[in-house]
Amino acid sequence: MPEVELGQLVISKAGRDKGRPMIVVKIIDKEYVLVADGELRRIEKPKKKKLKHLQLTGKKDGFIYEKLINNRKVYNEEIRRALEELTGKPGEIKGSKGGE
Repeated sequence: MPEVELGQLVISKAGRDKGRPMIVVKIIDKEYVLVADGELRRIEKPKKKKLKHLQLTGKKDGFIYEKLINNRKVYNEEIRRALEELTGKPGEIKGSKGGE
């Protein structure tokens, strides 16, 4: 099984957020991590997920990684931008909100 890293792109395999791309923002232990997507799961309140419920990818955002290991503030906009770059799909993480 691939090793999980800060700033890594993961895809949820279970729960309401199934299929949703997210970024690992904290590694709690060998079983749990905190993830955020900058939209539904903001950096201020990341989601605690079991690793077995996440599909790990080999992709990692270096900018987010550097900020996290240096204990610098990460903004939701930076997470959204990183997800767009890593998935190659602009606006992929945004939910459908009617009436804009």
